[in-house]
Amino acid sequence: MASVKRAYMDSLSKPLTLSQKVFVRSRKGKATKVVQEHYLRTDIPCSSQLCSTCSLNPPKDSSGTARPFVLSSDPPSVKSWGPHYLVPDTNIYMKAMDLLEHFAAFYDVIVLQTALDELRNLSLPLYNRLRALTRSQEKRFYVFHNEFRLETFVQRLEGETINDQNDRAIRNACVWYCVHLQEAVAGTGKSAPAILLLSDDKDNIKKAKELGIVCTTLEPYVKELPQADTLLDMIVVESDEGSSGPNQYSYPEYYSTSRIQGGIKEGLLHQGILNINQYNFLEGSVSVAGFERPLLILGRESINRAMHGDIVVIELLARDQWKQPSTKIIEEEAVTKNDNPEDDTQESIVTAQERRALIEEAHQAQHSSAEFRVQPTAKVVGIVKRNWRSYVGHIDASSVPADVASARRQSSVFLIPMNKCIPKIRLRTRQAANLLGKRILAAVDSWEPTSRYPEGHFIRTLGDIETKDAETEALLLEYDVQYHQFTQAVLDCLPKEGHGWRVPTDTSDPLWKGRKDLRDLLVCSIDPPNCQDIDDALHARSLPNGNFEIGVHIADVSHFVKPDTAMDTEAASRGTTVYLVDKRIDMLPVLLGTDLCSLKPYVERFAFSAIWEMTPDAEIVNTSFTKSVIRSKEAFSYEQAQLRIDDKSMTDDLTQGMRTLLRLSKILRQKRMDAGALNLASPEVKVQTESETSDPMEVEVKQLRETNSLVEEFMLLANISVAAKIYEAFPQSAMLRRHAPPPATNFEVLADQLRVCKGMTLRCDTSRVLADSLDNCADPDEPYLNTLIRIMATRCMLAAEYFCSGTMTYPEFAHYGLASPIYTHWTSPIRRYADVVAHRQLAAAINYEILHPSLRDKPKLEQVCQNINQRHRNAQFAGRASIEYYVGQALKSREIDAEGYVMKVFSNGFIVFVPQFGVEGPIHLRDLGNPEPPCNFDEERYTLVFREGTDKETKLQLFDRVVVHVETVVEESTGKRKVALRLKKPLVV
Repeated sequence: MASVKRAYMDSLSKPLTLSQKVFVRSRKGKATKVVQEHYLRTDIPCSSQLCSTCSLNPPKDSSGTARPFVLSSDPPSVKSWGPHYLVPDTNIYMKAMDLLEHFAAFYDVIVLQTALDELRNLSLPLYNRLRALTRSQEKRFYVFHNEFRLETFVQRLEGETINDQNDRAIRNACVWYCVHLQEAVAGTGKSAPAILLLSDDKDNIKKAKELGIVCTTLEPYVKELPQADTLLDMIVVESDEGSSGPNQYSYPEYYSTSRIQGGIKEGLLHQGILNINQYNFLEGSVSVAGFERPLLILGRESINRAMHGDIVVIELLARDQWKQPSTKIIEEEAVTKNDNPEDDTQESIVTAQERRALIEEAHQAQHSSAEFRVQPTAKVVGIVKRNWRSYVGHIDASSVPADVASARRQSSVFLIPMNKCIPKIRLRTRQAANLLGKRILAAVDSWEPTSRYPEGHFIRTLGDIETKDAETEALLLEYDVQYHQFTQAVLDCLPKEGHGWRVPTDTSDPLWKGRKDLRDLLVCSIDPPNCQDIDDALHARSLPNGNFEIGVHIADVSHFVKPDTAMDTEAASRGTTVYLVDKRIDMLPVLLGTDLCSLKPYVERFAFSAIWEMTPDAEIVNTSFTKSVIRSKEAFSYEQAQLRIDDKSMTDDLTQGMRTLLRLSKILRQKRMDAGALNLASPEVKVQTESETSDPMEVEVKQLRETNSLVEEFMLLANISVAAKIYEAFPQSAMLRRHAPPPATNFEVLADQLRVCKGMTLRCDTSRVLADSLDNCADPDEPYLNTLIRIMATRCMLAAEYFCSGTMTYPEFAHYGLASPIYTHWTSPIRRYADVVAHRQLAAAINYEILHPSLRDKPKLEQVCQNINQRHRNAQFAGRASIEYYVGQALKSREIDAEGYVMKVFSNGFIVFVPQFGVEGPIHLRDLGNPEPPCNFDEERYTLVFREGTDKETKLQLFDRVVVHVETVVEESTGKRKVALRLKKPLVV
């Protein structure tokens, strides 16, 4: 301990302010001297509740309130080290963040500024997770700014590396804490807790022991914690480099960084996001600028350890090696089901079965004369950015050793992810037997060239497979939906009056400033049944000149959610509200979303109003925007509004206003269609659930009424009007939404399918031409065929996206699907953060308030757009996955025959879409008989001819209407209960 005290006393001789002169060279070569000053203080607290010295002068927040100390006076204790505060170094944060987040251990942790800053430079996602831990009141993680405390600051020594300096700073902080706490408890009869340095850096541990610092590596520490078996499984197993034997196969090595950079610069290499085919795990594709079609990546060697969503570098193969997309359904579980997770020494990267599948594809391509199907083919030669995240799945029972339950030894097992685009992950675990039948969360740590599978570690169990809570949490995790409770810092941003908040009765109140009093207007809302977060309301009234005043009134969320607040940061991070069958994951706290912002009937609410004067032909005479106060007269469901409009006995002013809105909406819709707007489709069903248990009861196809279109048209008009206004005011930073025109090649296959199978012509020269073609793709004998074609056409489109106006030229702003030159989202600020940004920009555009600086910052807005684009997509996927789960549960004990349509034909099966349940699924030839019945696949005619047993030949073609037997099974490959389809006889012809 003498060395600890000596180091502490030596540190007190440092100055309070350090200056450093550096020279910064400009692009033109001019050198500028910059003086950097580093201020050191003695009042940065230790934040231990045992310390009376630091508590005399606690730090205060912006309101002058003293911040409570974080570290407990009774920290956790383990056998070898007793009560202690934990000080991890940077490598622990890099490899054990899942451990640190676990509820069973790791409390009272001192996060040193040195480690925090180093982590930020190494991994921003891990840095953000650590920051979240420091905001958690339960975990008690305290950020100690050691680089600004006089006694703990260290200067870099001559010849010392930055890494060595950081390690020395961490050790120095441990020394200070140890001495400081001993002095704090002196004379109190209490014992100071140990300061335990946690590191897996051997050199750091050695030097710490020389200073008398209590220290240990991660695994021995974890072994003494509660739930040690679970926690040990969460430790990242580092790869053993150079372990490959002489006979071992290997993936190709990635190109060097310099070769990749040079190749991209010269146009010899390309980069893009890898997408794996959900029906064939051996096929991927990468969309690259300059190529009309995605580049194909075929086979395990060419995919080369890249995973779905990775940003990869690819090299184009010679033209004679170009292939066409797969014509087979190839599932990883069927091909690799006999693999041994323990055998990682003599394995071949590509199995014989995989090679046979690829050879069959090559033979099929040779016999095809459809040149347009051949696509440029490439191989992965490098990874720019891994998309590794936490994956949800289940343990492959066949990979668990028979004696594992009794041996309680660590063994290798396979995790089969829920997402079929993700390969099996090899895990090392001591609890394999206990994890069978569970939905679990795991992370990928590495993928070595000599291993067929990525290596990962267990994080936690979600619950039993098929249970509602486990499956719901699984899909939220799978699609990265932020479903944690709102922090206290966010809740502190809410009005103190809570549900008792009211619009001030006195119109001279400052909150009324700049607002119009529109409470006398006959405003109503029209939404789905039981809607609580009501974003929008409408009104219509006649004007003396024969025109109409039309108003769209939107919840004034920006009044309650201010920039640079905890609530705004959280809303920006979540990006959108996520709607599941049985619950809603809110972007904003419930107090705002379903009460204070929601435009509920019979109560006064702040709103942001767009008001137009329109002629009877729906021509816009003028447009205005204003902050307002409204009082909605009624909240209708779509069905209720339709019934009221259709009821001729209803002649009151509110009903007449709704009829005016409906009539004008039809004219607006026709104008959009005439301009080339697309009427696309998606398979939409709704699940009726039991009110108390949320158990599914029935599955119904969504019914769209005229009132659905009424609301849609005026929301579109409002969004287009606002987009023009904010772009006019802020041409460099307006929050807009675009839908790029799809490449003509996207429709080549669908156009050929319609020509061959139905004798129909599909053209896509412009959106108007495409819209007309889709209208003509109809068959009076097959009423649903046109909807099916529109669903397939929708999948040929590019995704719409948010963007900052200053990053593109005006022609690129256009929304292809809506046939509008400019567009934004403004009408749903309760559930979309993009709308909140648009509200703030519109408020500034009409001089209601000054625009916050962050809304002029293009780089920051681009970051916001990037996040909300991803969140929006994930929310859609999560919603669909929730419906899929509940459809499966609703049909769990039922077997039904239903009509379906053949959507895709493969050489070993076909995909059928069932409109009644909004699901599609494969029917494999192998399921029609054992052995698999022989077949004749005509790729150019999109037909599959096969014979079941002694039955006559069955011929299927794309778009055929069939009868299928619908039941549900637990899918072996994913552990999910899914709708399973079986072909019935006779076929419907």
